[in-house]
Amino acid sequence: MKIGEQNAGEVNISDEVVSIIASHAAKDIPGISSMQNSLGTGIAEFLGKKNLSKGVKVNVNDSEVVIDLFVIIEYDVQIPQVAWKVQERVKSKVEEATGLNVISVNVHVEGINIKKDDQEENVKDYIIIEEEKNSENHVED
Repeated sequence: MKIGEQNAGEVNISDEVVSIIASHAAKDIPGISSMQNSLGTGIAEFLGKKNLSKGVKVNVNDSEVVIDLFVIIEYDVQIPQVAWKVQERVKSKVEEATGLNVISVNVHVEGINIKKDDQEENVKDYIIIEEEKNSENHVED
C-alpha cells in the first residue's frame, strides 16, 4: 500500500506489517488469551513458519484500513469491555505506526480460555450440587 510520496520516492507498507502491529497490540490487552488461527496460518505454523500476524485479517483501500481480529478471551472477564479496549488500542497503534486511517476494528470472539484451576473448581461445584440434590431426594423408610 502506498501511503505517501516525497521527492525522494514513496513509502509502501505491506498488509502483513499492519497485521503484525494489530496482533501485538491486541495481545497486550488483559483478558485476551490468544489470537485464533485461520486454516492457512495453522498450516504455515505447522510447517515451522512463525506467524506473527496470527488471528488478524486486514483490508486496505488506499490509505484506509479495516481490521478483523479473531481472539480467544480469558474466562471470567467482561467481554464487551475487553473488546472495546482491543478496538481502541489496535486503532491507536496501527495509526500511530503507519499513518493509515483505521476505519474499523472488528473483534470476533472465537472462544473462551478456561484455566485448569477454574475447570477443576467448576467440576467440584457440580459434584457438590449433585450430592446436595441426591441427599434431598433420598427418602428414608
